[in-house]
Amino acid sequence: MHPPFRFDPGFPSDRLEVKLDSGIALSLPVAFAVLVVCFIILTKCADWFVDGAVGIAEHFNVPKMLIGIVLVSLSTTAPELAVSINSAIQGFPEIALGNAIGSVIVDDTVAMGLAAVVATSPILIDKHLLKTTGIFLVVVDLALYGMAWNGTVGRVEGGILLVLFVAYTVYTYVTRSRAGEDADFEELADIEEAIAGKSLKARMLWFAIGLVGVLLASHGIVDSAIVIASAFGISEAVIGMTIIAIGTSLPEIATGVTAARKGHGEIVVGNILGADVLNVCWIAGASAVVNPLVVTQEFIHFSIPSMLFVVVAMLVLMRTQHKLTRIEGVGLIALYAIYLPLAARYLL
Repeated sequence: MHPPFRFDPGFPSDRLEVKLDSGIALSLPVAFAVLVVCFIILTKCADWFVDGAVGIAEHFNVPKMLIGIVLVSLSTTAPELAVSINSAIQGFPEIALGNAIGSVIVDDTVAMGLAAVVATSPILIDKHLLKTTGIFLVVVDLALYGMAWNGTVGRVEGGILLVLFVAYTVYTYVTRSRAGEDADFEELADIEEAIAGKSLKARMLWFAIGLVGVLLASHGIVDSAIVIASAFGISEAVIGMTIIAIGTSLPEIATGVTAARKGHGEIVVGNILGADVLNVCWIAGASAVVNPLVVTQEFIHFSIPSMLFVVVAMLVLMRTQHKLTRIEGVGLIALYAIYLPLAARYLL
């Protein structure tokens, strides 16, 4: 698929302007402004979308645990999903896959690291969560690597990733049900407070506005990212794994820091590990089903091993005395600082 833009040669390099197929021309400063505004809109509309979805589900008496596991866990990854699918549809597979992989790396280093740094005490790690979700995360990362080894993640392979996501969701639901948990998710309590007293029509309106906002903002992010990549002569892969991944991971970073400061470190760990699984299975899988992801082998053999290294490093630190200290949090952030220049150098 041909990219939906073309350069306008009438502008000098310092005033680079890219004309999209829609006829809209974006200069570099405007593209940066659009990117920032769209990230803000995307984050807010994703909240409205999930709030509306939870409200509608509760109106029809969907089990609270199912709402907590499925809808709330999808809330922080809604930006990644929207951007990756939009990228796949527009024919930018390296942004789609790079965003999913880059988001895992950001979550496990910046989000987890910052949470450990600001936490009032070392974050305690649930042994069962580490043995189940942690191991499953490594398995699906390796599965993705095997699928993408030849530079392509096709529709069938995307479907397999989605099946793995469903299996993970069912397993989580069954194990929590057997354990007698009441699905008292803090995030779900916050959402219920926001939608309290709202009619079904109001909840449906939130859902619709949120959905439209997410779709439009994700489209703007992809377009502006392409302009920025073109202006600086960098690849779509670098943009996807860095700028876009950081922007779409802001909900995980924000919720992680907030929960850690309140002393709920265990919530941070569960959210991060769950978001990682969703990024690999749900987001990469759905993007591949929408449009097969054809990328360079150089991209695959750098991005996925980097993700695996970061994931294993985080899990090893969590395994040490089953807690994550402030120093270890600093180490995770430093790991991201090392990764950034390597990504730019390798993928340019």
